[in-house]
Amino acid sequence: MRHGFVKVAAITPNIKVADCEYNVNEIIHQIEEAKQKGAKVIVCPELCITGYTCEDLFLQNTLLTGALEGLNKLIDFSKDIDALIAVGMPFLKDGKLFNVAAVLYQGELLGVVPKRYIPNYSEFYEARYFGNGNDIVEYVTINHKKVPFGCKLIFSHKEIPNLKVGIEICEDLWVPQPPSGGLCQAGATVILNLSASNETTGKDIYRKTLVSNQSARLVCGYLYSSAGEGESTTDLVFSGHNMIAENGTVIAESERFVNGVLVSEIDLEKLISERRRISTYLVEEKKEYTYLEYGEYATENKSTYDSTLSLTRFIDKSPFVPTKREEREKRCNEIIHIQALGLKKRLQHTGCNSVVLGISGGLDSTLALLVTRR
Repeated sequence: MRHGFVKVAAITPNIKVADCEYNVNEIIHQIEEAKQKGAKVIVCPELCITGYTCEDLFLQNTLLTGALEGLNKLIDFSKDIDALIAVGMPFLKDGKLFNVAAVLYQGELLGVVPKRYIPNYSEFYEARYFGNGNDIVEYVTINHKKVPFGCKLIFSHKEIPNLKVGIEICEDLWVPQPPSGGLCQAGATVILNLSASNETTGKDIYRKTLVSNQSARLVCGYLYSSAGEGESTTDLVFSGHNMIAENGTVIAESERFVNGVLVSEIDLEKLISERRRISTYLVEEKKEYTYLEYGEYATENKSTYDSTLSLTRFIDKSPFVPTKREEREKRCNEIIHIQALGLKKRLQHTGCNSVVLGISGGLDSTLALLVTRR
């Protein structure tokens, strides 16, 4: 982290439906690329270890076993990766199948987050295979180790106190009350969305609006990773539409219909500052959420400051002045209207029929003249 910025990545690997070994190798390849670019948080698409479009193959033990073997390979691979990684896969628990995000960090499986809302309308038939996740955090045994399983998990970095990560999966964002709302009120500053959002005409605009609005409403960073080329096209087409948003602005967006790695930076200090400023934004640790720490605490010899971090996002040197002329003129006209209305009310209230202005030729008196003239 440098000056509050943390580098993050949303990836879309090439996949082959139901070929877990091939898919995991592609995921590893893209995680390596994200690592080389300095990403500390990496999100993969929904069900990417198997592919989203496996349909009835999800009910086969061979595929589920292959998914677990793929997860183990990713866990082992992540030992040398200093980044939180969320990867999508099917997971069998108590005889019921769940669509989950497995969360890894440096050779350890930190937790498993199930999809809360399972769509079964229009082109979606997920309820045929998967059950709904619930808010109760339980524990499952994977590789002889108990791991938390539930929707209310928050992953908190020991070194970077403001980096608290929550997870939701695809449809969870599209419902009236997404899980990300509760996660952010419980302290999460960054939300990861593992998605497999198909393409229909105009859906990309709606999808982008959803991501942008949710990041604004929650004053958070929002990483959205969607399935892409390689999924079955029997019923659906996926474009790999990845986005990184911050407090209402999509700061990075991938080209659609091209799989790849999208990297940018989230300004955690800005998010915390905004939340502090908004008196109605109440954040507190809640007992129904499980907070999972990862990483190492900073010491005299180990600091969170990363002098090598370079920004890839655009930082406007004039953030309050639009660069496009038509937008700038609209903004200036709006400012004049607002001030003119305020002056009009004051003149009416005082019964003043005329205005006397001292014009010095400076900016202030010139603006006063323009407002009075309006």
